[in-house]
Amino acid sequence: MPAPVPPARPADLARPQPPAATPAAPQQDSKRQGEGAPPAAPATATEGACLRALGAVSGNRIRPPEPKLIATSDPACQIVEPVTVEALAVRNGDAPGQITFEPPVTIGCELARGLADWLEGSLQPLARGYFGRDLSRLRVGGGYECRRRNRQSAGPISEHATGRALDIFAFSIGEPKAGGFDVVVEKPAGLLQARFVQAIRHSACGAFSTALGPGSDAAHANHVHLDIQARRSASTRFCQ
Repeated sequence: MPAPVPPARPADLARPQPPAATPAAPQQDSKRQGEGAPPAAPATATEGACLRALGAVSGNRIRPPEPKLIATSDPACQIVEPVTVEALAVRNGDAPGQITFEPPVTIGCELARGLADWLEGSLQPLARGYFGRDLSRLRVGGGYECRRRNRQSAGPISEHATGRALDIFAFSIGEPKAGGFDVVVEKPAGLLQARFVQAIRHSACGAFSTALGPGSDAAHANHVHLDIQARRSASTRFCQ
């Protein structure tokens, strides 16, 4: 059996520059506010409860996926309430804000809602605590994709095949025109960025069923993999 191959890193990821900010204790964030953000996408009569709830949050930029992205004849690759996520709403201090997904990614709505909670409750406070700046973007890949685990020709079906997994390659801190920078999962620039990535992985372990990254295996050497795989116990986690 050939060795697992990690997915390709987004081509536009430049080597990040270490920031001059001094780490501080992560701050606790409060409940998501929608005032002042761009209007939410309207719900339609065909949407399920999850999509209606996601679309009701002002600042979320979501849309139905292109039919060709989810078209499959494989019964193992069915995605429940698919949605293409362009951005999810968070609070930036006292003001509403957004974290964009680059490129937009198609996943199941259940995962999208879990990501929204994690971004606001954990990632944004971590970014502020470590760097004194807001998290602005996620460089992502590997949303919905009909395939087996680790791209093998045999074996268990991947959580990506049901839209219940996401791969994150980098975290953009601040805005590029204002001295922002990327924290690249594969090669963090310096000890502060490395600790930030490690803190992200710890927080993901509590928020998702699975959290994998560099050091777990060859297939996850350049990204953080998150999924919501159903297990016998809802409290069971697999984190490496």
